[in-house]
Amino acid sequence: MSLLLALLLAAAPPPQRAQQLAKAKAWEDLYLAYSAADPQGYPPNQRKLIAGPLLKGCEALVKSDAVMAFSLGERAVAFEESAPALRCLARAANTTDQRGTAEEALRKGLEKYPSDGTFPLELGKLLLAEKDATGAIAALGKVPPRSRQAAEAKKLLQKARGLSTQESQARAQAESLERRINGEPPTPKRSTQPTLGQDEGDTRSASLTYESGVGEDGMRTRSNRHFVIKYFNNHRDFGQRAEYEGRIVAALDEAYAHTREILGEARESTVDVILYTREEFRTHHGASMARSVAGLYSDSAIRINGAAELTQETKATLVHEYVHAAVDELCGGGHQLPTWLNEGLAEYLEWRYLGGDGPPVVIGNALRGAARSGRLPSLAALSQGALLQSSNPTLAYATSAVAVRELMRRGGASRLLALIREVGQGTPFAQALQARYDMDVAKLDEEVKTAVSRR
Repeated sequence: MSLLLALLLAAAPPPQRAQQLAKAKAWEDLYLAYSAADPQGYPPNQRKLIAGPLLKGCEALVKSDAVMAFSLGERAVAFEESAPALRCLARAANTTDQRGTAEEALRKGLEKYPSDGTFPLELGKLLLAEKDATGAIAALGKVPPRSRQAAEAKKLLQKARGLSTQESQARAQAESLERRINGEPPTPKRSTQPTLGQDEGDTRSASLTYESGVGEDGMRTRSNRHFVIKYFNNHRDFGQRAEYEGRIVAALDEAYAHTREILGEARESTVDVILYTREEFRTHHGASMARSVAGLYSDSAIRINGAAELTQETKATLVHEYVHAAVDELCGGGHQLPTWLNEGLAEYLEWRYLGGDGPPVVIGNALRGAARSGRLPSLAALSQGALLQSSNPTLAYATSAVAVRELMRRGGASRLLALIREVGQGTPFAQALQARYDMDVAKLDEEVKTAVSRR
């Protein structure tokens, strides 16, 4: 291991190389030189020297070549999370329709640089474009009142509040109509706080097809025949809980509908969905797990890290973990499947949810580089164990998803699901793959390599 680390450090391009390539405006060569470099392999002062040229390339190309600008911006942020680098990454991500990454960069900028009004203003604009009035109001409210962005933020706040009011009215009308159709009495008006002697946990109210209440463990619950949503109150008042539950419900319904649309079927039995803030996830699952995963499916429950911030990335994680829950039902636990197939299917449907048929730009570039240099992981190497424990989890997940995509292209979802069921019933995977696709894993490896090598 020590020898390998020494070789990697020796191969890492020096900061002077970044300066030279930036001076020559050789932006693609600059990206390729540092695309696989580990920032932790450099001292802090050298990271700054590399981040500067990468940022310069991002800013130079953001109007003319947003894809390359995004790649350079992502690398710049990896070497130094400066305010200009986060702003450029967010702008390039937004231009290339990678809203989740744009939102993540803006939230990180807001957290690290709270006095910079650009981050909450742009985050508010992004959330408004996604019709997330509640999130937009929260973001715009963090624009410093004396900043140059304050006047624009004030105008956008008015728009967001108007949209929020419309959403609340529409929700109330829908619930009223639902109750009328079901022959139920109108919902009585109630205050946002329980009256003296009333335990609000005793109240269960119907909202469309979901039931709200409090579980024996003190967690708030909302359930229908597909999901049982659980989360801690976190001092939310009644109005805040209703808004939060409504957004989670919509995201889960999207995950169910998306999975059924792509695969032709979804999980039919109920699955628990436990929503943690980042602090709660760290407490329950440990700091290491909290740093490395956005969510997981274990013990027949989906567990989401950081669900208090319902970003596009959080919604995509819900899709990913819901697919695992569906495979669990299809395959009787899914443990007989190669890891790459189980994770690859979830990752591929996450890509589709985010609007693409392939990986994000930066990951696609890394895949091509790995394929051309012979560093692409084989499917055999990804068959057992957690992909997070592989030498490069990002490449492992992406390679797995490309393999699933290639199988889907050969026979659609029905053939793939038939393979999964067959393996779940005890047929060895290699035998099922040969029978249904007339190929072995080595041949699929070659197809994956060919697919990711295309630009």
